[in-house]
Amino acid sequence: MEQITVNIPVLALRGLTVFPDLTLSFDVEREISIFALDRAMEEDRRIFLVTQREIGVIQPQEEDLYEIGTVCQIMQIIKTSDTTVRVVVKGEDRARIRRLWQMKPFLQANVEILEEDFPGKFTNRTEALLRQTYSIFGEYKELVNNIPDEIVSAILDCREPGKVADTIAQQIALPHEVRQSILEELHPVKRLKEMNEILMHEVDVISLEMQMDQKMRQRVGQVQKDMILREQVKVLQHELGDDGDEEIDEYTDKVKSLHLTEEIEKKLLKEVNRLAKQPFGSAEASVIRNYLDVCLEMPWNKQTKDRADVTRARDLLDHDHFGLEKVKERILEFIAVRQINPDAKGKILCLVGPPGVGKTSIAISVAKAMNRKLARLSLGGVRDEADIRGHRKTYIGAMPGRIIDAIIHSGSMNPLLVLDEIDKLANDMRGDPASALLEVLDSEQNYAFRDHFLEIPVDLSRVMFITTANTLDTIPRPLLDRMEVIELSSYTDEEKVEIAKRHLLPKQLKEHGLKKSQLRLSDDAIRKMIAAYTRESGVRVLERQIGKICRKAAMQLVQEDVKRISITEKNLKDFLGVERHTESIHITKDEIGVVNGLAWTEVGGEILEVEVNVMDGSGKLELTGNLGTVMQESAKTALSCLRSRSDVLGIEKEFYKTKDIHIHFPEGAVPKDGPSAGIAITTAMLSALTGRMVRGDVAMTGEVTLRGRVLPIGGLKEKTMAALRNGVKTVIIPKENEKDLDEIDQTVRSKLQFTTAETVDAVFETALVSGES
Repeated sequence: MEQITVNIPVLALRGLTVFPDLTLSFDVEREISIFALDRAMEEDRRIFLVTQREIGVIQPQEEDLYEIGTVCQIMQIIKTSDTTVRVVVKGEDRARIRRLWQMKPFLQANVEILEEDFPGKFTNRTEALLRQTYSIFGEYKELVNNIPDEIVSAILDCREPGKVADTIAQQIALPHEVRQSILEELHPVKRLKEMNEILMHEVDVISLEMQMDQKMRQRVGQVQKDMILREQVKVLQHELGDDGDEEIDEYTDKVKSLHLTEEIEKKLLKEVNRLAKQPFGSAEASVIRNYLDVCLEMPWNKQTKDRADVTRARDLLDHDHFGLEKVKERILEFIAVRQINPDAKGKILCLVGPPGVGKTSIAISVAKAMNRKLARLSLGGVRDEADIRGHRKTYIGAMPGRIIDAIIHSGSMNPLLVLDEIDKLANDMRGDPASALLEVLDSEQNYAFRDHFLEIPVDLSRVMFITTANTLDTIPRPLLDRMEVIELSSYTDEEKVEIAKRHLLPKQLKEHGLKKSQLRLSDDAIRKMIAAYTRESGVRVLERQIGKICRKAAMQLVQEDVKRISITEKNLKDFLGVERHTESIHITKDEIGVVNGLAWTEVGGEILEVEVNVMDGSGKLELTGNLGTVMQESAKTALSCLRSRSDVLGIEKEFYKTKDIHIHFPEGAVPKDGPSAGIAITTAMLSALTGRMVRGDVAMTGEVTLRGRVLPIGGLKEKTMAALRNGVKTVIIPKENEKDLDEIDQTVRSKLQFTTAETVDAVFETALVSGES
């Protein structure tokens, strides 16, 4: 038989299938489909309708369409809206896509018209199959009861096996994949047989659904019966004077007296009604009681009035803390804004700094200055998301998360919450608590925070959050983005002296039961204690040393006949023992191949000495001192920089072949890394290679490049404090860090001489002693 092919517009159907000789109406809204209809109307009203394999595909390709569809005649098009039309089509012939040759502005394909297989002689077997189909279709109609009578009549009157199968497939509810399999079967009898099997499956499934529905209705009826009986029991109890509803009435009165929002009140009253329906001794009743008790403990509509007085707040902060000017300034700015706009949202501040500099204590002072209730949450080691958001109340022992618990204990809806050690959050298979904090610490979202236990919105927008951390490196970036970071740097020695005199010594005297007249600690003794016994960023170790002196003094006052103990720089050793920290021998002594570098650590700045030895050998470079990758690369960069400038610097030209160079950083057990020791390594290496001495009163920090440029570094404030503490007179810093000198302590700046360097030549000029050794 000759094949008939036509080029025809294509309309891709989603979840629909059209069969020959049958009419179908559907809505069209996709632009490519409407263009296809327009082209068909311009020509002969014929269009090829084919079903998509996946309903969700918006711009179907050839592989997204089934191969076989139906060529249809467009009967009518009705515009239903600006973007949608309703189409009525009548199927003509089955057809197969040979090639989808146009994708825009509408689909167009070359299709091959398919002829049905010859059904053969109408046999008794075919008659039996038809009758069986009529019978099963009748059962289906009785079960679903939504097929029009005219459709039923048309099916029962039809004697063509293929058409019967097509009509049934189009009229009953089937997945589009099943309809497509009927459409693709070209043999009429086989098609009817397949439709017969599909009908039998549908009848079985619908019967099971009806049985399940009937059982469910019976259970619901039993529950309703129990409710009626329970109400009758309540009436009888009331008649007998045994009223068991006092608890329910008490809960209801408490909920209504709080004047909550409609959503929250409705939720709580619903739980009260559930409690009323529970039988005596029910486990569910205990869960509901616990839930209601927690909800009613929340300080709904209770707020403390902020102290919007900047002068009073400044006095309180200055009284409790010495220094920390930037933090105080930011807190006072917030109070000033609140003084002008009392409805301002709560802020999220993150105090970052070394241990012992007063991050937590300043947060507590802020609460006092603002007249807010305070609650502190320690997040160190928290690894369960439920710690932040709570557990579902259905779990045994469920409770709200730490945020809600802190608000309950504070007794106010606008407390100051201190989230301590936010950089030490952990995570595992139980969730990521840092991610749970994203909503809490976002003032644009936390007005409707939902705890898993409460399941009702709680407004956290009036809460002021202050978080503390030792480092920003471990805080996830999205969480850090929600907080305003304020850095607290190390205290200078003079600041520590003042803190010890104003706060630490009085506190320790009180704890040890000593009077101010019984123990006197001179300023020089405190300075000696700071330099020789502590060496820290904060003041925790200093406070412990003062406590140690108080204990020794108490012992002497008890055992010996003394009324007053005076501690000076000379007798400090008798109380604290051998000095822990001594000045480095290289601070004042000029040496070859030894340079004082400056390093930053989490506990402040440190002197980092670089030692270089040059020996006859074969050009090996040895690096020791537990160095990280970046620091090892800095050493190699320094070596290449010197090699490229050997003529200018007076270095033996073949030194990299005839000399072994050993670079060592003392305190080999301590890990070290970072690029800021670059110029120190370069200077020490040049000194060792040329024999020129390095000044002992000079320290330096800066990254070096292959071309000899000096790049900027961080942590300048802490590094300069370390230089002053160790007796350094001159500090070499990168030229680009000159602007950071305004940020360092003015005491440090006045006592140190700063030299800026753009290239290593400027470093060598300052650090190396003139002349040969």
